[in-house]
Amino acid sequence: MPSLITEVTWEKNSDGNIPMGALRCGRDKDGGYIYLGRAYHNGDLVPAKVVPNKHCAYVGWNGSEHVKLQYEVLCHGNVDWEKASNGSVPISAIKVGNTDTGECLYAGRVEYEGTLTPGKIQPSHGVCYVPYGGIEHSFKNYEVLVSK
Repeated sequence: MPSLITEVTWEKNSDGNIPMGALRCGRDKDGGYIYLGRAYHNGDLVPAKVVPNKHCAYVGWNGSEHVKLQYEVLCHGNVDWEKASNGSVPISAIKVGNTDTGECLYAGRVEYEGTLTPGKIQPSHGVCYVPYGGIEHSFKNYEVLVSK
């Protein structure tokens, strides 16, 4: 499993607010920016998509998309995106969260329905999950957030 340490900052936020230096990681169908966040859901700290135009963040969990009004936003990281598939993550992948059983979760993103949308990679499931349109979609091919 990846273990490199990288300097990233997570800033607490709410209601669609985005701090200075936040990482833009995608585009919504309406052209608005999507930012990388994380939020707690059912005991897990889950990678999230923060959508300022919708005044919230979204996480995928158990097949559904869940709205989060309290979340953290990734800021000030020296990061990039690297292609991967089938639940794999490179050694330079940044741990973004974890399940309540301790499994590491990583940030992934995919192109879907005219968007570039972030989600979570749960290696034991072999996919990147992306919350979109009320559903948690799974993808075998994705990009992973990595330290430069």
